[in-house]
Amino acid sequence: MLLINSLIKWLSQEKSIVERILWLDSDNYMAFVINIELNKFPYYRNLKDIYAGLKDGFITIVEEDPYARIIEEQEVPDKHKEMREEAWNMIKDIVTVEPEVFINKERRKLMLEVSKQYKVSENTVAKYLKRYWIRGKIKNALLPDFYLCGAGGEERKVNDVKRGRPRKNAEVLGNGINVDEEVKKIFKVAINKFYYTTAKNSLKAAYQLMLKEFFSSDMKIKDNIEVPILKPYSELPSFGQFKYWFLKERDFKKEIKSRKSLKKYEQNHRAILGSSTTEALGPGSIYQIDATIADVYLVSRFNRNWIIGKPILYTVMDVFSRCVVGVYVGLEGPSWAGSMMALSNALSKKKDFCAEYGIEIEEGEWDIHYLPESILADRGEIISRNAEELINNLHITVKNTGSYRSDFKGIIEQHFNVINSNTKSLLPATVDPNVRERGDRDFKLDAKLDLSQFMEVIIRCILYHNNHHYLSNYVREEMMIEEDVEPIPIKLWNWGIKNRSGKLRYADEDIVKLNLMPVGTATVTAKGIKFKSMYYASKEAMKERWFEKARNQGSWSIQVSYDTRNMDYIYIKDSEGKSYQKCFLLDHQVRYKGKTIEEIEYLLEQEKLQSKKNEEKEIQSKVELIAQIENIVREAKRKTEKEKVSDDSNNKRIKRIKMNRKIEKILNREKESFELDKMEVVKGAEVVPLRKAETVDMVQESDFRDGFNLLKKKQKEAMEKIHE
Repeated sequence: MLLINSLIKWLSQEKSIVERILWLDSDNYMAFVINIELNKFPYYRNLKDIYAGLKDGFITIVEEDPYARIIEEQEVPDKHKEMREEAWNMIKDIVTVEPEVFINKERRKLMLEVSKQYKVSENTVAKYLKRYWIRGKIKNALLPDFYLCGAGGEERKVNDVKRGRPRKNAEVLGNGINVDEEVKKIFKVAINKFYYTTAKNSLKAAYQLMLKEFFSSDMKIKDNIEVPILKPYSELPSFGQFKYWFLKERDFKKEIKSRKSLKKYEQNHRAILGSSTTEALGPGSIYQIDATIADVYLVSRFNRNWIIGKPILYTVMDVFSRCVVGVYVGLEGPSWAGSMMALSNALSKKKDFCAEYGIEIEEGEWDIHYLPESILADRGEIISRNAEELINNLHITVKNTGSYRSDFKGIIEQHFNVINSNTKSLLPATVDPNVRERGDRDFKLDAKLDLSQFMEVIIRCILYHNNHHYLSNYVREEMMIEEDVEPIPIKLWNWGIKNRSGKLRYADEDIVKLNLMPVGTATVTAKGIKFKSMYYASKEAMKERWFEKARNQGSWSIQVSYDTRNMDYIYIKDSEGKSYQKCFLLDHQVRYKGKTIEEIEYLLEQEKLQSKKNEEKEIQSKVELIAQIENIVREAKRKTEKEKVSDDSNNKRIKRIKMNRKIEKILNREKESFELDKMEVVKGAEVVPLRKAETVDMVQESDFRDGFNLLKKKQKEAMEKIHE
């Protein structure tokens, strides 16, 4: 069916033409059309010819109008509106006179009247009429085509003539330079070096720093400082050129990440693409993983005087039911390892997990330990080569097209808010910057909870959320309303299992955990399998004598899997990933038992810090020791030189060593002999107090001198015999 404004295309071997139908008279089989590709007035067509062409196939209806545009009136510049109104006022009375206006003679009369009335040329009126008809007989067809001006995204070639608007005062300042490939490289380096940094330089400052570094011709000394001399102004790129190329090549993601942080980009500036809520067809259809920094300071289990900062809380939620299906608390920022530990917990049996923290739960209270169909998480956490293990080994779809859709992210973030509101007023050392004033005690000093105790708090919050929290904003389906299902997570989960089953999958827990555990590099040494400064062994390693081989042939590296929450064991996967060696901590590594990797790393860092702090004292003490030893040696030399009266040769002195040793041994025995109750001495059969034994001491001393003299006499006789 032909309509006014329809486009028809005449097909021919030479060249096809496209015409717009401006007027139809079905009774007389008449039509006026205009060729939209030529600047000509409308002309007559016979409708019979058009219908015949449509029937025979050498005329087709054009569905897409090349001049169709959606124009927002508020976005049209005032100047363009004025031009449109001026043109419309000239032709608005003419275009309504149909079909007379399509007849050359009648149209000429109307155009002359308008030309005379508005004092414009006949060609101007003709131009407006043709534009109006060719572009669809609408008023906006008269808007200027300034949006088509320019190169349309194509970069102009560089030549001797400067591109762009000429500089003002060019006769004084010069014309400036063209931005060629070399200059663009400098711009790019300058942007990366001076703008995409945490210094947050303004674009103007980055431009000035670029001139200083890349566009100086010489250096001069001013106030004893070396100052660069810039090239002449006419040889410098302008700030306008720098800004133009910056905006042309601007990378918003890189800019926000480098000037603010990746976290700021992920939270406030990333792309938001659609919604995944409607894709959650039932329990296990989509699990969502997210992490937040808890507003509480914790202490170490090694030493409760050590404040270890705020923990990172990872949560896994089922989108359909809003049940929390997995949780993990750590100290390291959002990462693949943390996400996988949370996912591993989602696949673990919760009764055993809760029992580790002294919490007994009833059957059905948190009986969720299944593989999901898909996972949605922030790109920074889930995109890595480790994600291939989820896809290939566990057949879990990783959704990462939009780092967190805003409506979907609100589900888990609201859960974080609920946990925060439930615990903030109850836990010591919680962060509340609005309460603390200058001079108040630092709330960090009130830290009392360790990681294990904080995890217990979080588990109890999750049990409350899953089993009692009423989701007032949850939009129930019609079937849920009919069956009066309350919007409580566990009830939604159970309803979904009954009515929307088929998404949940079970897998061997050990194999799943083995594939999800973080992987690290350990070293087989003579002391054991060394991993993160801890030593392990396994039955297989001891049976195959790994450690003897390492001592005699040298150590080697192996890949191990580990659970960051408990470093009592590490695991060595076989090549197929279906079995493993379980490695246990050696007995002398008992201080690490039952500790998380975060606590162990914190301990090792503390020990390094203490070692550094003690290094200064140790060096000072070592210097003092050296000085004392040197003093003793000097004194010994002085005494030896002073008492040296013998003229014996060195050979004689050496030969006397054996005899001298005997004499020294006798003297040492007298000195080193044990004497109990030194306050008394025995004189004959009478016990004499020490204060009354002076004569006894004198006798003993006299006896000792006689004995010593006798010994010297014997030594002398022995020496004479030797000489004989």
